[in-house]
Amino acid sequence: MTLFSQFNLSDEVLKAVSMMGFEEATPIQEQAIPAALEGRDLIGQAHTGTGKTAAFGVPLIEKLQRNVVSVQALVVTPTRELAVQVAEELNKLGQFKGIRTLPVYGGQEINRQIRGLQKNPQIITGTPGRLLDHIRRRTIRLGEIKVVILDEADEMLNMGFIEDIESILKETPAERQTLLFSATIPVAIQQLARRFMRDAKLIAVRSQEVTVPNTEQSHLVLEERQKFDVLCRLLDTQSPDLAIVFGRTKRRVDELYEALNKRGYSAEGIHGDMTQARRDSVMRQFRDGSIDVLVATDVAARGLDISGVTHVYNFDIPQDPESYVHRVGRTGRAGKSGMAVTFVTPREGNQLRAIEHGTRRKIARLPVPTMQQAIEGQQRLAVEKLLRIVESEELTFYNPLAEELLQEHSATTLLAAALKMVTKEPDSTPVKLTEEAPRWTNKPQQFPREGFKNNRHNSTGKPRPTGRGRRPQK
Repeated sequence: MTLFSQFNLSDEVLKAVSMMGFEEATPIQEQAIPAALEGRDLIGQAHTGTGKTAAFGVPLIEKLQRNVVSVQALVVTPTRELAVQVAEELNKLGQFKGIRTLPVYGGQEINRQIRGLQKNPQIITGTPGRLLDHIRRRTIRLGEIKVVILDEADEMLNMGFIEDIESILKETPAERQTLLFSATIPVAIQQLARRFMRDAKLIAVRSQEVTVPNTEQSHLVLEERQKFDVLCRLLDTQSPDLAIVFGRTKRRVDELYEALNKRGYSAEGIHGDMTQARRDSVMRQFRDGSIDVLVATDVAARGLDISGVTHVYNFDIPQDPESYVHRVGRTGRAGKSGMAVTFVTPREGNQLRAIEHGTRRKIARLPVPTMQQAIEGQQRLAVEKLLRIVESEELTFYNPLAEELLQEHSATTLLAAALKMVTKEPDSTPVKLTEEAPRWTNKPQQFPREGFKNNRHNSTGKPRPTGRGRRPQK
């Protein structure tokens, strides 16, 4: 066990780390922070949820200078959401040292970003397309860059950004420090490392360390037509504080969150076709607890780092083991427990076995919850709510009215009525969801071995994109 206080960090950085609740370093942080502080180029093989933002963020903030007016560091990310998430965490880490980070990404008014750049942030996080746009406009100049970080490099490769990344790196000084983080190390990333990195140190977090040990994982076997009613029963019986429901497609997400709202749940959806303003609004509502359930596609949820998620529901089974780990990794973070439930139709047994094979973990089967269990779950919540009020509220003002009611009705009848009033009884409003055909290869997939290897295929068994003909950014 390594504590952050053992990394020989400045008081300003240690204070920020402490305020963020960090004390003990994760495996990737334990290895990456000392090497990065020494100025080494690094390749960190780690999945989302292992603490990799702090793994590069802590040494980055420690090394940068507040009084330098030029941009000193650049973080390149595959998605808008990740650019914003990383910027938020870096701003927290840099708050006492005076190091500021600005995110730039497509979908946001570029003049607003230019005004932000004129305030001379020390760090920029951004997506490849918008970064290149600023470079061409000369609104971002990279001549004084000291550190470049490529976050989720394999995802940028899959999205066709490899040539954009090369163009960006060519604009930076040759003597910069480069840190690359990726869940897998396919051959294209090996080639990128050979061209643009110097004697890079490989730090690999073993796959069994990223299968979220703090999360209780289970599955239900049920027909497609049963899924939505069972989801509602689980929400009623398990009563999550914050939950993410994963759907396979954008259409699925839209139908699901609308159906949940019809049943009386506080839900919103997020996917790649939504405007950036709408996505930002949804994420603000989810973070501040205005909504309890976020319905999302895999792409939209990529890079989301939301504290307090207690439950993940895979409404549609993930397409491969890595997608499963990515989804389930949204909960069970920072030492807290979480719960993940995957819905499996009878014809998807092979998919479930492939996930178990790839994650090296048996996923327990749960019985399908009954309507009676859903009612009992909501009644239990009502009792807990009533007892909290008894223990914490001043009730003197209501005593005379209570005594008056007790003269006309029994205590049992009045208490039963109060419980009925505060109980959310299961709603059977009919909903119709479009059935989504599974996208899956029959061949079970294994997580990639650690270190470099010649992996020309992604987890679906199809050739990876080469970078030509870049697809629009999600």
